[in-house]
Amino acid sequence: MTPVTRMLTVWCPDWPIVSWGVPLDEPAAVFVANRVVACSPAARGEGVAVGQRRRDAQGRCPDVAVLDRDPDREARLFEPLVIALEALTPLVEVVVPGLVAFPTRGPSRFFGGDQALTHRVHETMVPLLEGRGIVRVAVADGSFASRIATRTVEARHLPVVLPVGTAPSFLSTLPIDTLDQTELTDVLERLGLRTLGMFAALSPSDVIGRFGSAGLRAHRLASGQDEHPPDLRRPAPDLSVTWEFDPPADRIDRCAFAAKALAEELHDRLDRNGLACTRVAIEAETENGEHLLRLWRHEGALSAAGLAERVRWQLDGWLHLARLTSGVERLTLIPDEVVPAVGRQLGFWGGRAERADEVTRVVARLQGLLGPDAVMVPEWRGGRAPGEQVALIPAGAVDLGEERQATGRRWITEPWPGQIPAPSPATVFLDPSPIEVLDAVGASVGVSGRGELSAEPCQVDWPTVPRAERTTKATRSGRSVVRAWAGPWPADERWWDPLNRRRRARLQVVLDDGSAHLLMIEQGVWYLEATYD
Repeated sequence: MTPVTRMLTVWCPDWPIVSWGVPLDEPAAVFVANRVVACSPAARGEGVAVGQRRRDAQGRCPDVAVLDRDPDREARLFEPLVIALEALTPLVEVVVPGLVAFPTRGPSRFFGGDQALTHRVHETMVPLLEGRGIVRVAVADGSFASRIATRTVEARHLPVVLPVGTAPSFLSTLPIDTLDQTELTDVLERLGLRTLGMFAALSPSDVIGRFGSAGLRAHRLASGQDEHPPDLRRPAPDLSVTWEFDPPADRIDRCAFAAKALAEELHDRLDRNGLACTRVAIEAETENGEHLLRLWRHEGALSAAGLAERVRWQLDGWLHLARLTSGVERLTLIPDEVVPAVGRQLGFWGGRAERADEVTRVVARLQGLLGPDAVMVPEWRGGRAPGEQVALIPAGAVDLGEERQATGRRWITEPWPGQIPAPSPATVFLDPSPIEVLDAVGASVGVSGRGELSAEPCQVDWPTVPRAERTTKATRSGRSVVRAWAGPWPADERWWDPLNRRRRARLQVVLDDGSAHLLMIEQGVWYLEATYD
């Protein structure tokens, strides 16, 4: 077995919550695509858990504070903690905001061993959080074992040091889903491999024959080794890319535009050489002669979008802390650690399966021209109204090169009582127009508290809509005859919240001209909510 680098990992649990300044003894949760991605200990005590839908989380804890994910804020506020670690060692690798690591060989010798080093790191980091969070520190053989040790060891508030050579035995009893590779772990569980030790006991040749290079990397991690074996080949030619600013840039938007272009250029160079970058060095020089450098690591291969995102985070953190006292004159991306690329899988009809690379480049150019939040991508979310079921989020908040479950309708698994059946309407109006739904004698149709119509709908009265408002409202007027109808579907939403409670009911109608519409009644007033094609 090849030697494994001793690594120290620092993890700040619940960092998305901590970055918002919410005390951990208050219930709070951060949501992405209407699901919990982080929650405070107080919220967990009330039954809130990562992966829950927003409705379920609020049902278990009505007082939970609802927060949106803000990766830029998380990275910017994590920067002071990384700077503090740089006083101990220059080889700090940021994995994600809230998680950093560095090799211990040099620092451990300087501070008197791994145990003394972990206590020194813990004492350095705790005051910076000012009681808003906790810090977990662990040392083990390899980054994976070190990271897992911060999450699984019972003494969570004290540093943990795993003796040399004990990583395989430490990992062997952990469940297979510790690998955090859903598709692979699902298959392994169906094959009866429940723990990392059972997976590590397999022959590497059998693993690569069945699961390919991704399975081999996972097998190495389960065995307590580094993700990639040492590469003893001759160093690759200089693949770094540089952007010269003239005049020097003092705003994050200019730097972000350059970062996108540099990330694309670096990704193309690596691609032509059959390489993928797992650790990148971000280097900035200012007109005053300041020189700053930071390492970012990714578990896998950094895509062009991932590179650009990390450069933006880093520059934003430096600018926020005034570490850049003048404009940025030169920005350089250096592929500090590269591995052989796994290649591209061709599609059945000859096209490329990784079309996401091309899409990512186009999106990056549009963001550079229009701003980071100008390009949006859709994601499915739970909801009863058609306008609530799909939401638009900034493209910069996701990795377009990775498959995202939220882009498929199967992502929504929980039932939504009162939701209209498929198919969904084609046009949803931003500002629903008030209308009248009448019965056979011209009286208004209502919906009772039991969800029953007061009479059969026979006619719909349309208001006259000004021309300036016809882009978001109905464009017809007069009276139409109802030929068919279905419903109603009542919905009593947020019944536990007196201020935000809403009681609505929806009705589908087909009119005499063949058009189909979705109507909604709330507080006795009917609205045209959507139209079917």
